[in-house]
Amino acid sequence: MMHVPESVRCHLWIRGSVQGVGFRFFAERTARRLGVSGFTRNLPDGRVETAVEGSRDAVETFIEAIRAGPSGARVDDLQMTWEAPSGGRGFHIVG
Repeated sequence: MMHVPESVRCHLWIRGSVQGVGFRFFAERTARRLGVSGFTRNLPDGRVETAVEGSRDAVETFIEAIRAGPSGARVDDLQMTWEAPSGGRGFHIVG
C-alpha cells in the first residue's frame, strides 16, 4: 500500500519590514518551489498574511523560509495557527 503524506495547513501573520520589499513575491516563489498551495496578501496594519497547505515537511520548510524572508525584509514577529486543510490548489497573491 502506498503511503500518502499527511496534508497540513498553517495560517501565518508576519510583522516587521515586510511590505514594499517583495515579500509576497518571495512567498509565492517559495510556495511554488515547494509545491504547496495557499495565498499571501498585505494587510492594512503593515503585516503580511499567508496561508499555506501541503505536506508537513514542505509546509515546515516554507515557514522557515518565511521566518528569514527575502533580502531587504525584516521579520520581527511571526504568529501562526494550524488549521484543517482546505484542499486548495495553487498559490496566489491576493490584492
